[in-house]
Amino acid sequence: MGVGAAALAPAVRPARAETASDKPNLIFILADDIGYGDVGCYGATKVKTPNIDRLAAGGRRFTDAHSPSAVCTPTRYAFMTGEYAWRKRGTGILPGTAALIIEPGRVTVPSLLKRAGYATAVVGKWHLGLGSRSPTDYNGEIKPGPLEVGFDQCFIIPATGDRTPCVYVENHRVVGLDPNDPIKLDYSVKRGQPGSFVNGIPRIGKQIGGKAALWKDDAIADTITARAVRFIEENKDRPFFLYFPTHDIHVPRVPAARFQGSSQAGVRGDVIQEFDWSVGQVIEALDRLKLADRTLLVVTSDNGGVLDSNGPDTVHGGTVETNNGHAYNGPLRGNKGSAYEGGTRVPLVASWPGKVKVGVSDELICQVDMLATAAALTGQTLPDDAGPDSFNILPALLGQTGGKPCRDHLVEHGNVLAIRKGPWKYIPGSGKGTGKANGAGGGAQLYNLADDIGETRNVAAEHPEIVKELSALLDDVRRKGRSRP
Repeated sequence: MGVGAAALAPAVRPARAETASDKPNLIFILADDIGYGDVGCYGATKVKTPNIDRLAAGGRRFTDAHSPSAVCTPTRYAFMTGEYAWRKRGTGILPGTAALIIEPGRVTVPSLLKRAGYATAVVGKWHLGLGSRSPTDYNGEIKPGPLEVGFDQCFIIPATGDRTPCVYVENHRVVGLDPNDPIKLDYSVKRGQPGSFVNGIPRIGKQIGGKAALWKDDAIADTITARAVRFIEENKDRPFFLYFPTHDIHVPRVPAARFQGSSQAGVRGDVIQEFDWSVGQVIEALDRLKLADRTLLVVTSDNGGVLDSNGPDTVHGGTVETNNGHAYNGPLRGNKGSAYEGGTRVPLVASWPGKVKVGVSDELICQVDMLATAAALTGQTLPDDAGPDSFNILPALLGQTGGKPCRDHLVEHGNVLAIRKGPWKYIPGSGKGTGKANGAGGGAQLYNLADDIGETRNVAAEHPEIVKELSALLDDVRRKGRSRP
């Protein structure tokens, strides 16, 4: 689907006049590859996540929340734009040399909030491309990027921790780059081949140069968390939006020394606990600055969990991690990349003391809904062409739906498109995932998730009328180019 003129123009209706204290802050923390069963309040016992658990105990925990995709880049695109990524070409998993895939000027979550007077920042994993053409030149001014799609400032990992370049970008430039040692990238070099190692760890793509700017893998969480907290501190007296997409728990998993061996689920469990620490630092800053009562804080993940997405995970010394019985996706079938629930059903906890109704919700919601939700939060109205798949889920986050669902269906974007409506889940083809995910061959699959959350019994043959209805609905969503009214 092409982007309509209204989505490209600054056509958002301005928010009503409010004082700074009337405008709630919004913090969206997006973990990487944390699954439904990776958090204590979702049943994990081999890892400890006291900070997320505390948020859930005093906030709202969702049991049917979804990422827009079962992998990274498409989820981030959909979160930012309110559009399912499968509608647009070039939104798959990007290399570190990719150009920006969001059109500057388009209505996004940060541009919407910036228009309402918010300070806006992204700190952490970007993975939406940088620059106007590929390959990205990292040796000068790097634009367009986050600042051209609504952020006032950024401090980012350009792609992923396992993709070159292994440097931070602040606003439009690589941090600490020596101009006499320019960065050159070669993505014809595969992981594990000669030249692919940076800091002793194999990456996707070869990086030549930029030695002074290289990050330290075991300091990534500390570095980006400190920057996130600094943004909160610097903007404590005005409304702000912080998008904090972490590197944890994506590979390579190299936790800080204090977290190594801290869990009962190998190095993967250790970085889950490191992620929880990052969440705790944000909570501590809000409490210390007395901002918690006017901040909507959302903690979630970009896709379902996976034990090992890129070959055997190791820490320094060559120790292969083990799962030790930790059920990273809980009762769900499939994992990262899958069309089954394990691909997109993720933890999501919302906290806003005094506003969010404390409890557990089985409301069907998705991260693609954050654009329309941000508009509702700030009293703005989206133009018709903006956020074509974004529904206002603020009533669900606050626990004020009155029994009326915010959305009645959802397209799940795994290795194939699937659709959810009520208790029913329809997959038109096989649903498989990364690595050792459960797969299934054959034709249509239909599951009643109300009594089969593990998607073990295909009842398509027993309910042909539901297969027909959901197949037609999926076709309709594809054809119309939008799913919200």
